Amino acid sequence: MSGAHSQWLGPRAHGEPCGRAVLKAQPEHFRVTEILDIELSGQGEHLWLLIEKRDLNTEDVARQLARVAGLKLRDVSYAGIKDRRAITSQWFSLQLPGRDDPDFSPLWNDQLRCLTSRRHSRKLQRGAHRANHFVIRLTELQADPAQLDERLQRIAEQGVPNYFGPQRFGRDGGNLQQARQWAERGALPPARGTRSRLLSTARSLLFNRLLGQRVADGSWDRILPGDCLAFTDSRSHFAAERLAADDPRFAQLDVHVTGPLWGAGQAPVAGTVQEMEQQLAAAEPQLCQWLENAGLEQQRRILRLPLIGLTWHYPAADILEIEFTLPTGCFATAVLHELVLLDDEPGGGLESET
Repeated sequence: MSGAHSQWLGPRAHGEPCGRAVLKAQPEHFRVTEILDIELSGQGEHLWLLIEKRDLNTEDVARQLARVAGLKLRDVSYAGIKDRRAITSQWFSLQLPGRDDPDFSPLWNDQLRCLTSRRHSRKLQRGAHRANHFVIRLTELQADPAQLDERLQRIAEQGVPNYFGPQRFGRDGGNLQQARQWAERGALPPARGTRSRLLSTARSLLFNRLLGQRVADGSWDRILPGDCLAFTDSRSHFAAERLAADDPRFAQLDVHVTGPLWGAGQAPVAGTVQEMEQQLAAAEPQLCQWLENAGLEQQRRILRLPLIGLTWHYPAADILEIEFTLPTGCFATAVLHELVLLDDEPGGGLESET
């Protein structure tokens, strides 16, 4: 990341960037595939489509599907928002009670194609996919391969801080500016989509602040007294004292320390950790109160992000290609943040989004 974007992510855990590179010189240099662990029944009023798009927004694809099917946009669902300047494969569902499958053939071209389709009894819910698989090519690489290899090996063994990516905050921090304006007024945006986006932005800022503090003091991957833990793929959490001292799962990157997704209610932490989170609330009282008044409840998010199946190679002396899988809701930006400075900044969507 360049300085303009890394300000949203916070300190690096593995040292200074190894060099510089260009990201997404072409859409083919950034590929994302949703991993869905749902067995589709083949019957029902919902048509599920796995669609590959190139240089298109997720919302644009949803609108095109709705238009051809003669549906309202609200009857088209998708699991996650994916980047425009990329090649991404993601699932959509359309509610078609009592109707045959529409003829989508007029839509398919070099930018858009259907990989598979199947009927199911239920609609696709946001965040229903288990993970996202990334293949990222960095070009015009200016870095020592030996240093990069060492850094990537360390990341494979230790993970990276699970920052929310700069995409959450909008271009030039526009989402955060809007969130602060609404918080100052003590009101919520009337539009549901805008409301959800700005509340998520405020939560992301507070989480990144806390995570940045724990990266700086070295405790992002270390259990402190009073900590709250969670498994990688679980939304439930438990007190650190319940983990036996000789339990290997923390060292194996299966269990992690968590941080707050702010909302109403008592945070499930104590001691030093509780003090840190209370200091965070004291530094941003307006945003915290706004989130609580919005009816959001306290949730937790893991501070450490493990990479599944991380591999890399050098197709040329100045090209690095990396491949890995991230859990839903986590950002590839957090991985790149630990590697190199990017001369061509992401245009949003370097994420495994919910």
